[in-house]
Amino acid sequence: MLTILNAVKRVLVGRPFRNDRLAHTLLPKRIALPVFASDALSSVAYAPDEILLTLALAGVSAVAISPWVGLAVMVVLLTVVASYRQNVHAYPSGGGDYEIANENLGKYAGLTVASALLVDYVLTVSVSMSSAAAYLITAVPALHGEQALIATIGVIILALVNLRGIKEAGSVFAVPTYIFMASILGMTAVGVFQAATGQLGEAPSANFEIIPAPGFDEGLVGLAGAFLLLRAFSSGAAALTGVEAISNGVPNFKVPKSKNAATTLLLLGTIGAAMLAGIIYLANATRVHIVLDPATEFLLNGLPLPEGYIQSPAISQIAQTIFGPGSIPFYIVVAATGVILVFASNTAFNGFPVLGSILAQDGYLPRQLRTRGDRLAFSNGVLALAAGALVLIISFNADVTKLIQLYIVGVFISFTLSQLGMIRHWGRHLKLAKDKAVRRKMMKSRTINTIGFGMTGLVLVIVLITKFEQGAWIALLAMFFLFLIMWSIRAHYDNVAKELAVDEDSSPRALPSRVHAVLLVSHVRKPVLRALAYARASRPSRLDAITVDINAEETAHTVADWEKLEIPVPLTVLASPYRETITPIMEYVKNMRRDSPRDLVVVYIPEYVVGKWWEQLVHNQTALRIKTRLHFEPGVMVASVPWQLKSSEEAKNLQDIQ
Repeated sequence: MLTILNAVKRVLVGRPFRNDRLAHTLLPKRIALPVFASDALSSVAYAPDEILLTLALAGVSAVAISPWVGLAVMVVLLTVVASYRQNVHAYPSGGGDYEIANENLGKYAGLTVASALLVDYVLTVSVSMSSAAAYLITAVPALHGEQALIATIGVIILALVNLRGIKEAGSVFAVPTYIFMASILGMTAVGVFQAATGQLGEAPSANFEIIPAPGFDEGLVGLAGAFLLLRAFSSGAAALTGVEAISNGVPNFKVPKSKNAATTLLLLGTIGAAMLAGIIYLANATRVHIVLDPATEFLLNGLPLPEGYIQSPAISQIAQTIFGPGSIPFYIVVAATGVILVFASNTAFNGFPVLGSILAQDGYLPRQLRTRGDRLAFSNGVLALAAGALVLIISFNADVTKLIQLYIVGVFISFTLSQLGMIRHWGRHLKLAKDKAVRRKMMKSRTINTIGFGMTGLVLVIVLITKFEQGAWIALLAMFFLFLIMWSIRAHYDNVAKELAVDEDSSPRALPSRVHAVLLVSHVRKPVLRALAYARASRPSRLDAITVDINAEETAHTVADWEKLEIPVPLTVLASPYRETITPIMEYVKNMRRDSPRDLVVVYIPEYVVGKWWEQLVHNQTALRIKTRLHFEPGVMVASVPWQLKSSEEAKNLQDIQ
């Protein structure tokens, strides 16, 4: 069974890499851009939809405000990109926001950022995959209702690709990401040309009348209107997610790492802002209308829409308007958008494992997340992220609108605290810097980070106010519990380290007064004789053999065989009136410890080494239970003495052949 599983693993993941291959996994800028920026770039696929959907609550007239909301989002995006360019130069180790907050604001701030980022990475995968499923249904309406299944399959495939290694994953994602950028920018250029020449048509939903939600009959007026406007902005701020991934992934860049990461950030900001501006402009120019529930919020000629109407996302409607339904360019745009939304999750699959490894090194997460797997990727981190995303996708049935309400808050918590940490960082270094040119450069960087802090802090307040009741409280609760879990893990590791620290009592010169060996005997067979020989070879102060009287006839047979071989070790029969095996053994060992508390007790247990999975079910179960109980007894050691069955030799030979 193990051989089959290993073969399947090699097919899916590939052959393991040596440590010296790590340098070959580093990414040039042309690969790093699609790997780390695909999340932020792909947000143009759903951020405009969320702006339009939110504004639609106040009717058609409110939707016309969408370009101004989009402009505000772009300003924040470019500001954050400029701020993070300072981050990657100052902290190139890959700790990103966590390292900045931890070093400059303290461990509580660091853990807050870490918990926010981990939750946000899981949401990135969930939202992107769910949105990709929605675009696939646009192209293939027959799949309507299978969003959760499609998104689940997408997560599994992406996890397998990342288990094969970051560079291999990057090579797979590069071409589709560039096709997506070219298709969106190309569609924007064609659309702007058509608008300038009067050839631009109207979107399929342009003639739909939007029924305003209760309280918004007069549009964006009063406090309710202002609140809705801020809510639309906070939903559109999803376009900023993924910017922080580059600062977490600096170690994966080729040298000069910081410079290449900063250049990639600049490309991300420029291309992302251009794409977002183009989509929102064309959505407004073609009069794209998107609502939460088309069946109840749309009217056509005063009547509800026909039953079975499937609402298409903004990009799909724009492509249909510009290129025509069913045309090759239309399918290219829709397919590229769906693919990039799948690949957007790859940003999280690169950021989450690296951050998890750093947190594990600091003792805040299990140490299994610290090490690289066969393909030099942080395999356990990849699997943990995939598991978390699948839970959310299944729980929310891959509903993008519901999932996106949980989104954003975590990333803006990390944005704000990291910018505050950078202000403290530059302030501390300015006190030490003497060179005027260096001081001017630091002051410029501090100014950029100060502006970034003010803007991201303001957006964070807006997000908390507008999204709390819609679902942000769930994300905040998850961050709180994750914070407590990480704090508890660190406390556990600290307590264990303190408990295991070497002191005078644990000096290697302090030996036990005597070693009392105990051999467990069930039947007088070869495994028992090997364990006996091993126990005698260790030269204990005293050696006893014990057997438990479960069946009087079998016990008598065992004693007779023992005496027949004239074994020079006394065999003690333990009574078991209730036919238990473990309890009499435990009582015997405890009595020995009570009589001689300074003696070391070593219990020798013969065990079978089997080659087939089902053989493990019929062997060694009693030995496993005995070992488990004995491990909790102080002053007691357990020595397993293996006996290889023939099947284990066959399994070993098969492994050697492979």
